[in-house]
Formats: sequence, structure tokens, C-alpha cells
Amino acid sequence: MHDHLDPKDHRRLGRELDLFDTDRLIGAGLPYWLPDGAAVRHALEEYVREVERRAGYRHVHSPVLGKRELYEISGHWAHYGEDMFPPMRLGGEEVVLRPSLCPHHAVIFRSRPRSHHELPLRMAELGGMFRSELSGVLGGLTRVRAIQLNDAHIFCRPEQVAEEVRSALALIHRAYRALGIEPARHRLSLPAEGGKYVADPEMWRRAGRLLAEALDEAGVAYEAEVGEAAFYGPKIDVQVVDRAGREATLSTVQVDFHQPARFDLGYIGADGARHRPVMVHRAVIGSVERAVAHLLEVHQGAFPAWLAPVQLLVLPVSEEQLPQAGALVREAVEQGLRAELADPRAGTLAARVRGGRLVPYQAVLGAAEAAERLVSLRLRDGLRLGPVPVAEALGLINDQVEAGRSGG
Repeated sequence: MHDHLDPKDHRRLGRELDLFDTDRLIGAGLPYWLPDGAAVRHALEEYVREVERRAGYRHVHSPVLGKRELYEISGHWAHYGEDMFPPMRLGGEEVVLRPSLCPHHAVIFRSRPRSHHELPLRMAELGGMFRSELSGVLGGLTRVRAIQLNDAHIFCRPEQVAEEVRSALALIHRAYRALGIEPARHRLSLPAEGGKYVADPEMWRRAGRLLAEALDEAGVAYEAEVGEAAFYGPKIDVQVVDRAGREATLSTVQVDFHQPARFDLGYIGADGARHRPVMVHRAVIGSVERAVAHLLEVHQGAFPAWLAPVQLLVLPVSEEQLPQAGALVREAVEQGLRAELADPRAGTLAARVRGGRLVPYQAVLGAAEAAERLVSLRLRDGLRLGPVPVAEALGLINDQVEAGRSGG
């Protein structure tokens, strides 16, 4: 069915490498993740959570459902309704699968009294959301109906907005270095005349000016583009290009004066009076699905070691070394590595080496190595090390994995 696809297309690669697949009983635009794909996804999610934690974000969890009234207040119902799933009747109420996380985060912010001392308050969540995409545009991981979004909302004082936007951009660029992603361009997305946008010209001018200043101060070249804004405010879109030359948005930073007003958000300022916060929306890697699709095409399955589904493949030369090989796999797993055994009963050593060509590290165990608790390492780039002690080999791999995760 996918024979017509470019061999380097993520949809073809994802199936060939057993990362994800689809089934008509689950439905179009609803891919499921196989163990190797889930491993990549989890490594990516853990990386993002840790990067955010170190940048001063606190993580929350919120439900994927909300009452219709929530989205009427936020403006999604009026401005974004055709992209939402139809409401479900629940007694006398209607509940909706959420099309975005921001209304939930606005409600969490206002659930407690807030002081200016708490701001900026950076609230992050890797959360599910749903878009009722037409079946004709669905494909692979890039256009899906169930999305796991790396989302965050920063509630801050107006004078803190520019610095928070700059910090969000720096976080995005740092993640791209660790992931091996090259942004194609940065876009300042503005509203079009007569579109489905919140009508408040001064708000749009003010928000657009703040984003443009942040881009200028960060030294980032950008192009203004009319008609690509969110309904509630302008945004910076970080654009990437796929193998077919199609451009897509991966990461965003948005300034929102609208939803804080709609939800009547407030904090007590230094003057003792109540003030309205500004909401900065940002996504470092955007949706996990689109990020994995792009990374799959960028790396063609040869992911950076920290992201690879299997980081270490242990290859005993013969069945005699199976006990030592099994022990090495267990030791590697205990140290936090994703390690697997390439069973000698599954083929010759050469065939197993070829089969694991995308794995960053291969550890070959022959009779001499097994007797001395040594291992010969093969790196994906063809470099060979060894024989070296097992502890030294695992230490080297762990160091390399951590260096890559840090963007080093």
C-alpha cells in the first residue's frame, strides 16, 4: 500500500523499522506506536520534560475533556469550531474532546490567588488534544486526529513578556541542536483581513510588536506572514521542511492578551491592586507525532544515541557466549541504557551486524572477550574499539548518550 512512497518518507520508514502503524479498526489519523517507536517517543518526552524543569517550568496534568462552556469562554467554539470533534451529551451537559490545552491552564491559574511574586509562572504539560481533520489530509504522523502536544503557558507581567519570549526561543534552539534539527525559517504569523480572529486591533499591534522585538533582540531573521496567526493572537512559527520539500510548523511562541481577559485572570501587584497577566503560549517540539516524523526523515532511522530505540546491541559470536551476553544486556539496562541481545541462533554474526546497522553501539562477545569480561565495540560510523572491560564500555556509551542529550 505504501510502495509508491519515497523510500526516505517517514511513513515508509516508520513501518519498515517497526516504529508505528495504523489499523482501519482504530481509524484514520490514529496511529499506534510499536515498542521501538514508543521508546523514541518516551525518550523525546523525557528530554523535553527535563529541559523544561531546568528552565523553571512546573508540570501539570489536565483532562482531555472539557465542558462546551469552557471553549465558549476561551473563544475556541466560535473561532475554531470546525476543527473540533462534535460535543458528547452527558446528562444535561455537553462535553468536548479538547482542541488545545490553554483553556485548562487558564482555569488552573485562576484556581488559586496569585501574587506578582509568583510571576512569571511557567506551566507545562505533555498533554493529549484532538482535531477533527478531514480523512483526505491525514497521513503518517504529520496529520493526525489525536495529538500529544508539548505545550506550556507562561503567565507573566506585561514587562516580562519580551524576556519570556526570548527565553522560549532559546529553549527551542537548544532542543534543535540536541535533536539535530535545522529550522528552515522563522515566521511571524499575523492575522488576515476578515479572518476568524478576535477583533481587537490594539491587542494585535501590541502582541505583534513584542514578538518582533524579541526576534530582533535574539538576532533571528524572520518573515512576516499574513493569515497564519492563532485566532487569539500573533505567533512566531519555527518552520521545518520534509523530504518532499513541504514546509510545516514544528515549534511556536505566541503572545495572548485575549484569553486572560476572557477568563478574568488576575494577580495582586506590588501596589496591592489587581492586574491582568499576559499569557505566553509556547511549544518546544510541538506535537510529539510531528517531531518524531521529522526526526525520522532527518536521521533516516539512525537517531542520535540518546534517542535511538535500541542504544546497545549485544552480539555473542556463538551460543557459548549467550550467558555472558545476557548478563551484559541486564547490566546495560540497569545502567539506564536500552539494550537488546542479537541471538546467534538468528543468523551469522555478519548478518546480525548488518541487521543492527542503525543501532549506535554494537558489543561483540567472542570466546576470548567472554572469558576476560571484555567487549569489542562497533560504532555506527564504522569505528571499532576494544577489546575493553565491560564497565569501561558501558561508561563510554553512557557518557556519549548524555553528551548528545545535552546538545554536546
